[in-house]
Amino acid sequence: MSGAYFLARGNNTYSPSQYSGGAWRDDELHLAPVAGLVIHHMERWRKEVAGNVLMFSRFSMDILGQIARDDISLETTILRPGRTIELVETVAEINGRATIRARGWLLKTSDLAEIAGDTFDAMPPMEECLDSKIVLPWSGGFMDSIVCVEDSGKIPGKNRAWVTSDIPLVHGEDPEPLAEFSKFLDVANGVAAREDPTQWMFPNVDLTFHLFRQPVGTKVGFNTRVAFGPTGIGITTSVIHDANGPVGTLNQSLTVRPIAELNK
Repeated sequence: MSGAYFLARGNNTYSPSQYSGGAWRDDELHLAPVAGLVIHHMERWRKEVAGNVLMFSRFSMDILGQIARDDISLETTILRPGRTIELVETVAEINGRATIRARGWLLKTSDLAEIAGDTFDAMPPMEECLDSKIVLPWSGGFMDSIVCVEDSGKIPGKNRAWVTSDIPLVHGEDPEPLAEFSKFLDVANGVAAREDPTQWMFPNVDLTFHLFRQPVGTKVGFNTRVAFGPTGIGITTSVIHDANGPVGTLNQSLTVRPIAELNK
C-alpha cells in the first residue's frame, strides 16, 4: 500500500491504507481522512465543471452508518445550478451502501480585500504548544499518523491544538489543497474531550465546515469547546485556523453513550 491515506483505483473509487484506521473500532475508517477524500472529490469536480469562478463556502457531511474499512466510491451531482451560487452533493458508498452524504455550497468570488476582517481570537503558534501524543488517549491508524500539539491551558471540554501530518491524502491523483487541509478537521472532537474515551463513546454523526477564507498549508489549528447535554446529546464547536489565522468554523453533533452499557 502507498504512503498515503488512500490509493486512487480509477472510476472515482479509492482504497484506504492502514493510516485511515478508525479510533473507535478496528474494522472502521476514521471520518477525518474520509471527509478529506470527499472534499478532494468535490474539488476535482469543481475544477472540471465550475472552474475558479465559484469557491466552496460550506461543507456539510451526514454519516449514515459505520464507515467500514473497505473501498469507497464517490459520485457528485448538482442540486442547485447557478452562475453565482451553486449547491452540490457527493455520496460516498462502501460495499454498495450510502455511508456519507455530503453537500457543498459554492459562491461567486470577488476582490473585496479592503473590507476583509474578523474578530476571532488568535491561536498560539504551533512551536509554542506542547506535544500531546501522550495526552491524547486515542489509537488507530489515523491517530497514529498525525502530530498533535496543544496549549498548556487545556481543560476537559476546552482546548487549543494544532494537528498536521506529512502523509498525503491520495496516491495516484494530484493533491487538492483544500482537501489536504480538511483531512484533519474531524480531529476536533478528540482534542477537547470532556470524558475518558475508554469509558465513554461520543462519536459525531455529522461534520459542518463553514469557510470565509481558503486555508493555506496542512497545519490545522483548533480552538475547540465541547458540551454534553443531560440527555446524551452533545456538540463540538471549533474555530479553525491555518498558519495565517482563522479560516472558518466547524460544528459536530455528538451521541454520548457509556461504553460499559454498549458492551452488555
